[in-house]
Amino acid sequence: MKNVNSIPKNRLSKIADFKNPIRSISSHKFSTIQKQIGSSFSKIAPEILFITSYPPRECGIATYSEDLIVALKNKFKNSFKMGVCALETDTESHEYPEIVKYILNTEKASDFTDIAEKINTNNAIEVVLIQHEFGLFAKNETEFQLFLKKLTKPIVIVFHTVLPKPDALFMQKVQKLVSASQGIIVMTNNSSTILQRDYDISKEKITVIPHGTHLVSHPGKDFLKAKYGFEGRKVLSIFGLLSSGKNIETTLDALPSVVKNHPETLFLILGKTHPSVVKQDGEQYRNMLEAKVEKLGLQQNVVFVNKFLPLADLLEYLQMTDIYLFTSKDPNQAVSGTFSYALSCGCPIISTPIPQSAEVLQNDAGLIFDFENSGQLSLAINTLLGDESLRNYKSLNALHMMAPTAWENAAIAHAIVFEKINQKIKLNYHIPDINLSHCKKLTTDFGMIQFSIIDQPDLLSGYTIDDNARAMVAITQHYELTNDENDLKYIKIYLNFIHYCLQPDGYFLNYVDEFGDFTQQNNETNLADSNGRAIWALGYLISQAEKLPIEITIEAKEILQKSLVNVHKIHSTRAMAFIIKGIYYANLEEKSSQNSEIVAFLANRLLQMYKHESSTEWNWYESYLTYANSILPEAMLCAFLVTGDPVYKITAKSTFDFLIEKIFSENRISVISNKNWLLKGKKLDQKDVGGEQAIDVAYTILALRKFYDVFNDENYKRKMTIAFSWFLGNNHLNQIIYNPVTGGCYDGLEDEYMNLNQGAESTVSYLMARFTIATQPPVGEFFARHLILAG
Repeated sequence: MKNVNSIPKNRLSKIADFKNPIRSISSHKFSTIQKQIGSSFSKIAPEILFITSYPPRECGIATYSEDLIVALKNKFKNSFKMGVCALETDTESHEYPEIVKYILNTEKASDFTDIAEKINTNNAIEVVLIQHEFGLFAKNETEFQLFLKKLTKPIVIVFHTVLPKPDALFMQKVQKLVSASQGIIVMTNNSSTILQRDYDISKEKITVIPHGTHLVSHPGKDFLKAKYGFEGRKVLSIFGLLSSGKNIETTLDALPSVVKNHPETLFLILGKTHPSVVKQDGEQYRNMLEAKVEKLGLQQNVVFVNKFLPLADLLEYLQMTDIYLFTSKDPNQAVSGTFSYALSCGCPIISTPIPQSAEVLQNDAGLIFDFENSGQLSLAINTLLGDESLRNYKSLNALHMMAPTAWENAAIAHAIVFEKINQKIKLNYHIPDINLSHCKKLTTDFGMIQFSIIDQPDLLSGYTIDDNARAMVAITQHYELTNDENDLKYIKIYLNFIHYCLQPDGYFLNYVDEFGDFTQQNNETNLADSNGRAIWALGYLISQAEKLPIEITIEAKEILQKSLVNVHKIHSTRAMAFIIKGIYYANLEEKSSQNSEIVAFLANRLLQMYKHESSTEWNWYESYLTYANSILPEAMLCAFLVTGDPVYKITAKSTFDFLIEKIFSENRISVISNKNWLLKGKKLDQKDVGGEQAIDVAYTILALRKFYDVFNDENYKRKMTIAFSWFLGNNHLNQIIYNPVTGGCYDGLEDEYMNLNQGAESTVSYLMARFTIATQPPVGEFFARHLILAG
């Protein structure tokens, strides 16, 4: 098990006696059940109505709302429905997608009354969320205030702009909006402070949810620059709907000094002119910029991309950007979607000091320069362009700053607000589709690489039998579920690696460097647990012999038999547990009295440990709870399934129930971590959070599944779903730990941050948990809702 605290921040089944009932349902009948469940649920699902500008209207708030709604759908399908009331004007109307239920013309006073009545009479609507920008309602502010008073639904207002030091009239206007709502959302701590200090708004009414950012994979700048024809260039960029407020001329004035030092510099101006600007002033601003480019002789260093870029293209442009420039000259601009997009792509950012950048970049994720100061800007650009290691350092910091602001996390934060405002809303997390991308990315022809830097495999970290054994279990689980023949290639790679690590004396070595050589670490570390994991993986593979090519299972059986000759000499508690599990699975394929004797021998050792350490208040095998605790009662249950000895079953259940009482609250799991080992006679300190790792949650889910299969206790199944939701955001940070874009899993949940490195242990642990959830039997309403999503 890897200690997340030891990693630098910048490097930061087939189940016994269970026939899968999903497979026994015909596809027609299963489809009918899906429709019935969906139809039944749709009648009772509460609805959130978003009042906002919305695409195809080209506007920052429209894009923001669409991104938020997509994220909410992906995270909480079947928790609530969503609809949109789109904001329009006399001069701007559109054809909308199906989600738009109402259209409100903000320049037509009667529309406010009509829409209020329709919302009030719609019994499905439980919360109204209003995306507020003062300009959206400028022509009918009084009608908008009356509209809020008329609404009988709970209202949440998202303030995209919060102006400091208001006069008395403006302060009263904002206070009226706040008093009509049940909750306020702002995007920066500074905005929250201003509302409290300058508007006398209660802190309890305000929730800070940062502007969402997109999760992206990182194919590499060189690859993308080649794709777009910018090889060899140092790329600066800015994007968004063009208007004079972006102050792009400051960058153009700074560029001659930059080009003198770095002639390969290319400045990309991405985006068309804002539609409202075009209506009022035409292309006057763009024409001015183009004239300035020519006057300064920058034609080879500036490119205008004059179009509204699709999201996928935009994210690629940003990922190839070496430095993103944010040059707004409005000190009261609280947040910027363009800034957030750049942050999500890991761009080092040079920005003017708007509140958002002041908060985000203070942790060394970029540089700040004064408004309209081209001299400071050129100095900052030259500093970063001249130091690649500094750019990389700030890029990594930007990515770590981005993690809490991912749209998935913004969706969770909004959903928690909805649930708080209206108790009819109950949050059920959507189970993500299976994604093996990062698992395969970590795998070379030799084996699975141990660590990643963010989502890029770090070959220098080498390989371990621990990771390859777990990977073999996970991909075997996937093969069991899907019969995907592509899995066989990976199963063979991991099996070959395990065979490679087997020594003539029957022990496995664990650590292998990038060149395939065994490292000194093998002589400095107790390898008993690694040997146990290898035996578990071999046994699990053998349990699937019916489906696998015969040569794979023959090799696995040969390796297993060689590795069992020394197991009597192993005394590590968890190693013995892994060995019991491995033999249990191997026995499913071919019973062996000799192997059953080994199980009884090791189980009796665990039983004696239990008798020695247990008491009325401490129902456990050791005098402490540390890592991978659930392996121990699960192994005892496996020992019962192999031998039939009821004492193992009784001990397994009593100890497992003791453990889950310690790590589960009503609706959340918080595993014992390296920050809060629990000693006999002590109590868990609930304030001492952090250090939680995916492997402990995954092992708990595997154990819960085994106990549910044997005892048919609905409580185990419910806790399985709760435990899996830890990966999806149901944890003390309310942040995702599994990255659905890369298919990787973050390496650790700390007290206030996430370790964004997506190494082998965490990623494979997530996959084992995901595949275990996929075969969960469809009993009970909660799982029935998820069955549709999990497939």
